[in-house]
Amino acid sequence: MIVEEASSKDSAKAIWMTNNFVSEINLTQIGKRFNRDWIFRHVDAHFIAGKKYAITGSNGSGKSTLLQLIAGLIIPNEGTLQFNGSEKAIPIQNVYEHVSIAAPYLELLEEMTPIELLQFHAKFKPLLKPINSILEEVELNNAGEKQIRNFSSGMKQRLKLAQAFFSNTAVLLLDEPTTNLDLQGINLYHRLIEQYAQNRIVIISSNDAQEYRDCSEVIKMEVYK
Repeated sequence: MIVEEASSKDSAKAIWMTNNFVSEINLTQIGKRFNRDWIFRHVDAHFIAGKKYAITGSNGSGKSTLLQLIAGLIIPNEGTLQFNGSEKAIPIQNVYEHVSIAAPYLELLEEMTPIELLQFHAKFKPLLKPINSILEEVELNNAGEKQIRNFSSGMKQRLKLAQAFFSNTAVLLLDEPTTNLDLQGINLYHRLIEQYAQNRIVIISSNDAQEYRDCSEVIKMEVYK
């Protein structure tokens, strides 16, 4: 991965991330419950770089919960989650540096403009391209200085995808990625998948076959009830 816009400090971080990128993720007997109700149990899964995976299931089956667990947003009640780097294992507290996620339930800072948001985001995760180029890629180049609060739901989703796809991370997690997108936006999503997801671990949570049509493996959450 090449970072075209970053400070010297960020550049060093990007090089480190590239040198020890996540090469595989292992889930062993993973289970998650809320109160006394188990959402899923005994999930075993193996994800490797360069492949795309889908997590499917009916509403309430736990597909989004599993994705959040992989992202480190929540912790399992049982089982182990291990991230292996190309050089050594990655401590669980550092996993967030290697993961980017786009999901309907994640909020944007609506007082900011897209340029300000991506500048702020780049302080935590280096970007793959200059911000103006990123906004052009997701067809928001004419809205870079407008407050996000004035965006349509589709424009906000494009920005969420931009933030996820163009972070210098080895793991890309997408939850219902075409939510609120029109046909042009859906085509944009597939173009991003084709151009910017080839060497990463890509995991898509969805019930829409068009969203995960490029995935080689499917995890069906009903199996783990």
